[in-house]
Amino acid sequence: MDKEWTNGQDGYNSKYKRETLLNYAMNRWGLNKASSVGTTSELIRACAPKDYESWVEYYFNKAFQNKKDGQKITREYIENLGKELYLKLSEKVHNELSSITEEECIDYVYNLVINRTYEGYKTEIETIYGQLEKEIGYKIEAASDEWDRSYGVDFYIKVKDFYIGLQIKPVTTLESVNSYQWMTQNQDNHKRFTKEYTGAVFFVLSKKVSGKKQIANTEVINQIKQEINRLNSL
Repeated sequence: MDKEWTNGQDGYNSKYKRETLLNYAMNRWGLNKASSVGTTSELIRACAPKDYESWVEYYFNKAFQNKKDGQKITREYIENLGKELYLKLSEKVHNELSSITEEECIDYVYNLVINRTYEGYKTEIETIYGQLEKEIGYKIEAASDEWDRSYGVDFYIKVKDFYIGLQIKPVTTLESVNSYQWMTQNQDNHKRFTKEYTGAVFFVLSKKVSGKKQIANTEVINQIKQEINRLNSL
């Protein structure tokens, strides 16, 4: 008989109707961490089970909490873990949910979509042009709204009486749009900038590496240095 709380699939691959909420609570209180249920990934690789039953037997024979004086994991322990999960959801989470107001939800959505996106963008841009300034030895300034609209230039570098334009974007920008069309449209604007201010315009793309923002197309650094040298020679 199917369980009421599953989506009609029982056994080792059951899908739960409220899995998002269950998973949230498991992660929030660390009930699925190795300190709680053992090193499951390592255990199953060591077991290399030929079938589901072999894995179950191996797990309950070998699994211990991955912490000092960690206890052996039994079926009773897993059952108690489920009871603990229920208590967390029925008491802690239930009380938190009942206290949430519509106004709080509206405020949260606005803050998440608008404020945090802007803050993340500002942090990314400041990090990238800070790295670029250090590499090229020239001050990078924010472009005016007019330059942004007319030339597709976010920032600029002044060299003598000339200007180099920069457009700093996350590398994901090229993954979420038609990159060829996007760059072609911008290049038309960039040509007009060069005609007006002599300096070229460069795309500077950012990426995240180990949680830190870095310049993705590092070859652009030398290209900008070469353009600075060219303008200085005029």
